[in-house]
Amino acid sequence: MNMKKRFLEKPLKSAAKKYPIVTLTGPRQSGKTTLAKTAFPKYRYVSLEDPDQRSFAEKDPRGFLEEYNQYVILDEVQRVPQLFSYLQTLVDEKKLPGQFVLTGSNQFTLNEKISQSLAGRAAIFKLLPFSLAELLARPPQSFWEKPAAPSQKIAPPKATLSRVIFEGLYPRIHDQKIDPRQWYRDYFETYVTKDVRNLLELGDLRSFEQFVRLLAGRSGQILNLTSLGNDLGVSHTTAKRWLSVLEASYLVALLPPYYKNFNKRIIKAPKVYFLDSGFLCFLLQIKNPKEWATHPQLGSIFETFIVSEIFKSFTHAGLTPPLYFWRDRSGTEIDLLIDHGGKGFPVEIKASQTINQDFLRPISSWLKLPNNKQTEGAIVFGGKNYQKRSKLQIVPWYAVS
Repeated sequence: MNMKKRFLEKPLKSAAKKYPIVTLTGPRQSGKTTLAKTAFPKYRYVSLEDPDQRSFAEKDPRGFLEEYNQYVILDEVQRVPQLFSYLQTLVDEKKLPGQFVLTGSNQFTLNEKISQSLAGRAAIFKLLPFSLAELLARPPQSFWEKPAAPSQKIAPPKATLSRVIFEGLYPRIHDQKIDPRQWYRDYFETYVTKDVRNLLELGDLRSFEQFVRLLAGRSGQILNLTSLGNDLGVSHTTAKRWLSVLEASYLVALLPPYYKNFNKRIIKAPKVYFLDSGFLCFLLQIKNPKEWATHPQLGSIFETFIVSEIFKSFTHAGLTPPLYFWRDRSGTEIDLLIDHGGKGFPVEIKASQTINQDFLRPISSWLKLPNNKQTEGAIVFGGKNYQKRSKLQIVPWYAVS
């Protein structure tokens, strides 16, 4: 297996020098175990998915933590929630930095137990699937911080845009050259049967599966849970609960409207995005890369891909992604606003391989708003060439993360 460097490794190691516990969460199969073992190669490793180890921890938590009392990775720790209170006592006694590395795929359980027992003792990080930069083994770009100088501009990858979007960025697909559609089919079935049954008391999982597929058709759009619930014949409350499970599983993210008013913002509902384009293509029943290129939702799938890449840029640096969108009364919309340095950096996202002059208008209008201190923006597009037009960067799709 070709081990690719994960950008989160450095923040993880840094936190382990300051906190007794480092917690690593994220969706199943995002590479949490591999990263934990790579970042902390001298630590012992215990998986609580293992029935024998889980039984040991459940029946004798004191004895378990006496056996594994320092410099140990506890994988899928949410499987034994009673361990957390014992961990609190142990780390308070030893006061040893980097004593435990905890990993888990269930954000609900982990966050609840950490807030109850380990507040102030645990640094929390999230690992998502590869970013494109990680997959290509190149440095992150962060174009919103500083435009790339000509000598820093990177070349396009060998893989086409359509293939990158169709395959997605889950590590196993690329490390083991697995057929994406088969992998996502197995992943979805495992996720639904294993995780959802643990989080929701569902007699019939078919309605939830249908909910996920209907939500996929709305990726990149403003969320309307009432409409979604009506389409399924379920209440707004049920739809909201199901959405929270998808968020807790790191399969979708919600982007709120930009918090600064500028006297024009009226949208209050968030936009919803899936966090992996390959999983999104599977849910939309796209069978190969060519189908994406002619799909009626090509634009929203491309936007989902770009937003997820920028989302990962922050998450894999150990930061909360400061991402928003903006729309005014007339319907003028900025696809993405990155709150950077107290100002909103506007980004328009277009799947087209050529830049139309009309693409520049929403950002130009937004930059002219009264009291808006931001002076530059960017357009991310499906083409291959960097450009600079007045105060706008034109950034190719492969250079966003």
